[in-house]
Amino acid sequence: MPPTLRVVLCGSVDDGKSTLLGRLLHDTRQVFADELERVAEDSRRHGTRGDATDLALLLDGLQDEREQGITIDVAYRSVETPRRRFMVADAPGHEQYTRNLASGASTADIAVVLVDARKGILPQTARHTRIAAMFGVRHIVHAVNKMDLAGWDRGTFESIVRACRALAEEIGVEEAVSIPLSALTGDNLTRPATEAPWYTGPTLLDHLETTEIERPAARRPFRMPVQYVNRPNPDFRGYCGRIAAGAVTRGDRVLISPAGTAAEVESIVVWQGTRESATRGDSITLTVKPDVDVARGDVIAAAADPPEVADQFQARIVWLGDNPLAVGRPYRMKLHAREVGATVTRIRHRVDVSDGGRLAAARLELNDLGVVNLATDRSVPFAPFDRSRELGGFILIDRATNATVGAGTITYALMRAANLKWQEFDIDAEVRARLKRQRARCLWLTGLSASGKSTVANLLERRLVAEGRHTYLLDGDNVRHGLNRDLGFTEADRVENIRRVAEVARLMVDAGLIVIVSFISPFQSERDFARSLFEPGDFMEIFVDASVEECARRDPKGLYAKAMTGEIRNFTGVDSPYERPERPDMRLDTGKLSPDECVELVMRRLD
Repeated sequence: MPPTLRVVLCGSVDDGKSTLLGRLLHDTRQVFADELERVAEDSRRHGTRGDATDLALLLDGLQDEREQGITIDVAYRSVETPRRRFMVADAPGHEQYTRNLASGASTADIAVVLVDARKGILPQTARHTRIAAMFGVRHIVHAVNKMDLAGWDRGTFESIVRACRALAEEIGVEEAVSIPLSALTGDNLTRPATEAPWYTGPTLLDHLETTEIERPAARRPFRMPVQYVNRPNPDFRGYCGRIAAGAVTRGDRVLISPAGTAAEVESIVVWQGTRESATRGDSITLTVKPDVDVARGDVIAAAADPPEVADQFQARIVWLGDNPLAVGRPYRMKLHAREVGATVTRIRHRVDVSDGGRLAAARLELNDLGVVNLATDRSVPFAPFDRSRELGGFILIDRATNATVGAGTITYALMRAANLKWQEFDIDAEVRARLKRQRARCLWLTGLSASGKSTVANLLERRLVAEGRHTYLLDGDNVRHGLNRDLGFTEADRVENIRRVAEVARLMVDAGLIVIVSFISPFQSERDFARSLFEPGDFMEIFVDASVEECARRDPKGLYAKAMTGEIRNFTGVDSPYERPERPDMRLDTGKLSPDECVELVMRRLD
């Protein structure tokens, strides 16, 4: 019997995905009698066919789905015929559930994309086809459904076939076929349609049963991401994982990436005992000799052909977050078993889902597809996604909420950037600070406009200089006259504004200075990014706290009045958010404390 075929079933809303899978389960005798009775009863309450059994309810398991007649979650069902076993993921059609489709497509061998014969190719149909191809699906079936409602018209079908073929060629999938069918009746789904004698191709079930899926990873060099370091007692240290590619044999020479440490496979342990060899898909524990440093997220690979290691990449991405993707904002990146900090350094373009066109973009919104440059905070072992799903697919995680906000695939490493190495010099930050007889650090003042940041920063620098300290003050308005004069006040520009200033402050602390940064810096994630650039204790987040009402009352520049009348857009505290610091090192309430009292508190803290 051929290997199990993993299928993702997708398409626009109401194209009939659940009905198709329900009919497939019914006609292949995968439904128990009591389950069919339950569905028949539910059909009378929630079905769309009157007293007839609505087979879509076999899949729409959530109460909300049954009441609304849509699929929200991804429903996985196993289908087995005498010729093959399938694992089918029924992905939701609504645009806001694109993340569910990405999840289903990431492990699929073939995508069945439904097209309503009466509507043809819709934007969501094109989006789903592109996302499936982006996540490595190279076999696409466009199932032209509801042909019975289109009178099994040959011209209608052939018109849709031409559009599907053009879409598949533009995306570059290996195989794309179109099949006319009716999920409601099962015609051309599980049996030939007598109403369409002009169609001589296979039914959808025949096609799925006979499709040959090549899995080249089994023939590629050995790769195993380490998921867990197993140390049950002092005498055993094993490295657990699932083989992503190739095979391994006891005695093989391996390399531990990214460190590049060489070792030899001493034993291959499985739950039954030990084995001489293992291959792709096997979950194993390896022991190696000599005893070398191996951690979760490392990749154990064939020594003769180790994986690439890099910290900057070009990647395709589908954005899943409610807040837009902003260049420069720090996220967490999960790549196989490794988790690192990551930042999108450039959005190369956004993809028009309708025609594949490349559109200029400063940010990506929910469900946008794009191509980006991505930088990680340390080097990671990887493979381009078209060579390895396991080592080339990633997700981006919001640092504050832990929500998955992006899913993507690595295209290639940015080699010129990867070749850059940090140059070590004899004179370091400690030497420079010692010459100045002070401890270098960054004092980061954040707060609303008119909260008193600049006043406190100015007095603080005067006090430090009077004591013989070497300082520099970076002020938000002043920096925008030069270094950041090209930036506006959109969310993406604000993120880049803080990224540049944080990098400058880090260099100044490296020079041995006490740097005072006075910026609104409205987003917690950017302030956390700034902190991450410094050694522990060298960064102090000082929240200059004043209410919006108090700041508007002061309003020394008249900006709040203009923002409230719409003359100024994207003004923090009015029509752009300010995220109050979650855990500041200091809080200065300028509604109760004078500027001099605030400075005194900071000086005591520094002492």
